[in-house]
Amino acid sequence: MCKQKFNTALIHGGIDGDSRTGAVNVPIYQTSTFKQDGLGELREGIWEYSRTGNPTRAALEALIAQLEGGEAGFAFASGMAAITAVLSLFQSNVKILLSSNVYGGTFRVLDKVFSRFNLTYSLEDTTDLAALEREFTPNVKAIIIESPANPLLTITDIRAVAEIAHRHGALVIVDNTFMTPYLQQPLALGADIVVHSATKYLGGHSDLVAGLAVVKTRELADKLAFVQNSTGAVLGPQDAFLLIRGIKTLAVRLDRHVENAAYLADWLAGNLEVKKIYYPGLTSHIGYEINQQQAKNGGAMISFELAEGHNIRKFFKALQLIALAESLGGVESLVCHPATMTHAAIPRETREKIGITDNLIRLSVGIEDKADLLADLKQAIEESRI
Repeated sequence: MCKQKFNTALIHGGIDGDSRTGAVNVPIYQTSTFKQDGLGELREGIWEYSRTGNPTRAALEALIAQLEGGEAGFAFASGMAAITAVLSLFQSNVKILLSSNVYGGTFRVLDKVFSRFNLTYSLEDTTDLAALEREFTPNVKAIIIESPANPLLTITDIRAVAEIAHRHGALVIVDNTFMTPYLQQPLALGADIVVHSATKYLGGHSDLVAGLAVVKTRELADKLAFVQNSTGAVLGPQDAFLLIRGIKTLAVRLDRHVENAAYLADWLAGNLEVKKIYYPGLTSHIGYEINQQQAKNGGAMISFELAEGHNIRKFFKALQLIALAESLGGVESLVCHPATMTHAAIPRETREKIGITDNLIRLSVGIEDKADLLADLKQAIEESRI
């Protein structure tokens, strides 16, 4: 088959359909185990037990590997399960560097779980390349980047960080949840591992929880396959099927997400009742030029602070169309309060130091009519006035 363009690969990539029956969709293989023809005689030489491998999950894993341009993909029960599996690649007495405003769950699993096994970390400003390079001491074996970062949409030069990390023998792990491979492909920029909370844009409909990881080399693939099978936090076939279905419409959904986000960001940026706005698609956003070089556009996440004289509790309460909820990336617009929701695990002093204030609002822009979304924001801001 000729090389597929990205939009075609979304629909026909990986394992396309079912060769046994001609079904155009990969079936849901809802089974825990597989009959063997004899001792050591596995069906197709692969299928033995669904923790180790399942045809529906395998189709998803092949698909995400192709979309990210990697050697192999791995599907997990959640985004945090994917990150946990990746962190399990490292030995004790190793240090991991993190983007300073990393997702709170990533911080928490390192701070509260892996620290018990002497896997240490530090939060770093990954936009300051000179200062960052000084942090690559001999025990640093990896750096985890989010670009744009959650929730301040900080932009990191992935290619430049990869060059620094590789000079010091460290792996580069990029959480690509906010951008997806449709908008940004970190492996092509030098990253070694990409992770996703596939619950978000890849699934796209707020109806599943899943995580994905893609690795660049066969060596990493073999290591992560061992961890995945040994620890067992795999994605079930039903959710794998739903995730494949969600990925098929990723491009058309994200085009609308981004169109709506750019529209709302322009309005918020010109509103005197908005004190700060963070959106990589605005030319005023710090790192705009770097994002333009490594990503297709600014994505569909916006964070902002209301000006003095507004009560954010009243703002959240007044919203009628946009839901106050954890998560992001679904077809519906969602708003959250990072300080008490997504980033509550990060100590207050640390949050405030990096700019995650108690007044920060994070908006995941959906695919509703943009005029309705704007009207909801307008009336909520009016209602929030003190």
